[in-house]
Amino acid sequence: MTEVEVRVEGACGRLTLNRPSALNSLTLAMVRALKAALGQWMEDPAVAFILLDGAGERGLCAGGDVRALYEAVRSGHIEEAATFFREEYELNSMIASYPKPYIALMDGVVMGGGIGISAHGSLRVLTERSILAMPETRIGFIPDVGGTYLLAMAPDELGTYAALTASRLGAADALLLGLGDLFLPSSEIPSVIAESRLCKTAQDVHELLRDKSAIPPPGSLESRRSWIARCFSMQAVEEILNCLDEEANDLAHSAAAEIRKNSPTALKVTLRALRNARSKAELGYSLQQEYNLAMACLQYPDFSEGVRAALIDKDQRPRWRPDDPALVTAEQVDQFFQDIEFPPLNLSHMASQREASGRQP
Repeated sequence: MTEVEVRVEGACGRLTLNRPSALNSLTLAMVRALKAALGQWMEDPAVAFILLDGAGERGLCAGGDVRALYEAVRSGHIEEAATFFREEYELNSMIASYPKPYIALMDGVVMGGGIGISAHGSLRVLTERSILAMPETRIGFIPDVGGTYLLAMAPDELGTYAALTASRLGAADALLLGLGDLFLPSSEIPSVIAESRLCKTAQDVHELLRDKSAIPPPGSLESRRSWIARCFSMQAVEEILNCLDEEANDLAHSAAAEIRKNSPTALKVTLRALRNARSKAELGYSLQQEYNLAMACLQYPDFSEGVRAALIDKDQRPRWRPDDPALVTAEQVDQFFQDIEFPPLNLSHMASQREASGRQP
């Protein structure tokens, strides 16, 4: 079975993730297949736009193959994980600066690495079935695949909220955070795919999608924006938690409870990464920062423990070390931001593609 179906239908370059039994989670082979197809179509005048979707009924992509990364670390083959992250992040930057319209159908589950191959596209389509999340702090990791950039740029600290709570977002909330562009009833997806074969230009497919778009069902975050903006603007995880505890509403208290389930070290590293990403406001910077942090996280005990609790033993009872944000020192966080010995990302293509397309990632 081909894990990525690659074909040209009319003027449309079609990419379908085809690993439905694993919710289309990404392997290194899949990343390389996506890069190869996009590289070939970049110079092909017959291909006017790209359309990405996922096979199966559950969603576009649940993220990277975390279990495989866990096994690589446990077996002492961390260079395999380094290769995966390096090539995955280079794919993310390629999508962000792609010179042709890149349309992602973000139907169903879109998490972690699934965000990376969709939310950097030029047109992101959500449905009532969309469930978006960057849940990495739940497994002792950090939002990556450009996630720190995307979340840092969201208004009113909504991205900080999503990162630290590991919350799941429906279509309206994803639109509010800037992770999508339009809402489409899922019942319209088959006709969109069928009619896209008849589109001759990018403008044709844009008009097709706009004609079929609708207003999404209400989300939950709009009514919470005031206390989210207030509490998540704090500069330390402990201060955020104290602010939430002092709020006179159960939703803020629930947010604090969700944060306290996650790795304290990952929370603190993530918060600093988000603040750095906002300060720099450059996707390339964030991807390189995330690469360094990802490699540091893999070698920290909380990652293996988080994956064990979530995916291996599935007891959902991780034993974090330390188990309280107040016990994670600034010096410990500093260690995650030191230079690493693995090869850096190759993001040289970003500038030339941006120049050709006139887009900014």
